[in-house]
Amino acid sequence: MRHVYLDQYSQISSPLNRLSPIFKVVTFVTVVLFIVLTRPGSFFAFSLYGLLMAVLVLLSRVPVIFILKRSLLVIPFVLAIAAFNLFSSHGGIQLFLSILIKSCMSIVCLILLVATTRFSELLKAFEKLGCPKIITMIMSFMYRYIFVIEDELMKMKQAKESRSVGGSGFFHAKALANMLGTLFIRSYERAEAVYLAMCARGFDGDVKK
Repeated sequence: MRHVYLDQYSQISSPLNRLSPIFKVVTFVTVVLFIVLTRPGSFFAFSLYGLLMAVLVLLSRVPVIFILKRSLLVIPFVLAIAAFNLFSSHGGIQLFLSILIKSCMSIVCLILLVATTRFSELLKAFEKLGCPKIITMIMSFMYRYIFVIEDELMKMKQAKESRSVGGSGFFHAKALANMLGTLFIRSYERAEAVYLAMCARGFDGDVKK
């Protein structure tokens, strides 16, 4: 199976990649906070933030198409939330544009942070900055086993395609629903097996180094 890793560009040589993970986390989170707290309608400030985003993208040497693809996964949800402000009596269009711009630039910041930093180093940076251990541990297990679940899904998809030629849309929708249900059960069973195996090896909430 072919996987696309979140930090696949963390190995390239670029000025952004060579920065300390802790420095990058603090800097990018600060930039996101400045963007979010900017007054709606301050389009001059947004243009400066946009220029900063362009400089960061150039320094990171991450392909623009990669950033766009990752952004498109989140943008539909942002549009759905921002659309409610179109009907607001207090500058609906202006508020809609502000939310959309803020969200897009914040997403680009986070994509650059994750793409240019090894995920293990990113988690260590969060730990050193005082992030609760339970959160970093959940993120670590999520990143480690999301590819196992993806493998299961790809195998189920191949099995479905090899057994269903043609058929109505209802048939494929029903098969997809069954696949998702089966995937949930398999994921739960695998998580239970992994947890029991960890407990059998003395896991007590701390990762032994």
